[in-house]
Amino acid sequence: MSLLKKLAGETAIYGVSSILGRLLNFVILTPFLTRVLTKSDYGVVSLLYTYAAILLVFYTYRMETAFFRFGSKEEEEGRTFSTAAISLLLSTLVFTGLVLMKLPAIAGALNFGDHPEYVRLVAFIIALDALVAIPFARLRLSNRPVRFAILKTGQIVLNLGFIFLFFKGIPHLPEGKQALLPFAADNRIAWLFFANLLANSLIFMSLLPMYLRMPWRFDGRLWKKMLIYAMPLVVVALAAVINQLIGIPLLERLLPGSLEQNRAWTGEYSAAAKLAVLMNLFTQAFNYAAEPFFFNHAARSDSRAIYGKVAQAFTLAGSVALVGIVAYLDVVKYYLGPHLRDGIGVVPILLLAYLFLGLYYNFSIWYKLSDRTHFGAYISLAGVAITLSINILLIPSLGYYATAFAALACYGFMAWASYWTGRKRYAIPYPMRSLVFYLLTAVVAVGVSMWVRRFFEGKFAYVLLVNTVLFLVYALMMYKRAHRDLSV
Repeated sequence: MSLLKKLAGETAIYGVSSILGRLLNFVILTPFLTRVLTKSDYGVVSLLYTYAAILLVFYTYRMETAFFRFGSKEEEEGRTFSTAAISLLLSTLVFTGLVLMKLPAIAGALNFGDHPEYVRLVAFIIALDALVAIPFARLRLSNRPVRFAILKTGQIVLNLGFIFLFFKGIPHLPEGKQALLPFAADNRIAWLFFANLLANSLIFMSLLPMYLRMPWRFDGRLWKKMLIYAMPLVVVALAAVINQLIGIPLLERLLPGSLEQNRAWTGEYSAAAKLAVLMNLFTQAFNYAAEPFFFNHAARSDSRAIYGKVAQAFTLAGSVALVGIVAYLDVVKYYLGPHLRDGIGVVPILLLAYLFLGLYYNFSIWYKLSDRTHFGAYISLAGVAITLSINILLIPSLGYYATAFAALACYGFMAWASYWTGRKRYAIPYPMRSLVFYLLTAVVAVGVSMWVRRFFEGKFAYVLLVNTVLFLVYALMMYKRAHRDLSV
């Protein structure tokens, strides 16, 4: 099917920006940081980026999705872009000003009273992320994935370059020059965020011409329609961030150790979660390509059949990725520093959770296309309730395994709820038997891989050989299923 190939191609290009960029982080930055940062410092970085992700939802208030909805018609695109861009520009100035005015109080509430510079840097990082949200959305809507990928990848490369420049170069500066620096030479957390801020600034400058060339017209009536459409999606987005990341600050506050020890355990979990990022990136790349794809083809007579095939292709590919990552987990774990490998047991749970997240992206399209976004809010809030309940009840006894199981329970429920609510309101012919088959066989293969790992404990070569055979057999089986199920 040509449209499926087009979507796959755009997913691959968007994947260059997210997957290649994150792979650079995974292959280069994660091994570096997990060796030069202590467990506690790594936990601090994870905590602050979690707070940043939550705040970014409020800074952007899903204007990019509203832009897709109201700017998909070519004649409306310019007016919608300028309205959304002006809205985000003004609100970002207000939000950032409020954070800076209340900086000491905010830093103290987050247990960073001794380092308010962390919060200040993160505030500016969020502001720049918000300001590029609509320009990046315009690139996606106008089918310019190559430029999108170049800029997103460039942002990662710049960030990496600045981090290594600061971490490797600053300690060798003469003491007199170090005294002129904005942060102490050994304040690695501050330099890490400063590197991110510089990278974001350069990307913003590259997208600034979009602001300068726009007509600067603000349509108040259109803006109200966009807000009404987007507000339920803000709840959805906030819930998504909470469901994915809230376990990190909850670990800091609910684990039974001291603040330092809890941050160390948080660092262990965060490092292990980096190994599951490959599945998360796959779902993210898919979502980048699929959201504008779904909107742009909604008027086709066969659109719903196409959506069903898209979900089928995603599930099959995701199942193969799940089995492949678990099969080679004994190799992948060496990308982490030796002192941050203890949490690796949560990786298979998180991989399966992210696969269900991708299914949720597929099944949830019905309420976006039918302007019933309040259903997304209801489902997401129920997911938040599941996430918070499991974390609060089980973290004291299960530690960070509770956070991984909470993610799996939450995303599994959200995928099911989105599918179930859409059956009567916007029926899409999903091939559920095939989807269930892919998922069940993947879970069985993962279970066999984990059993092999225990059976040959301490025998790395045997584990690698048997898991390689297992993965190749599974991949071949799925290839044959793909040829049968997806050929049209």
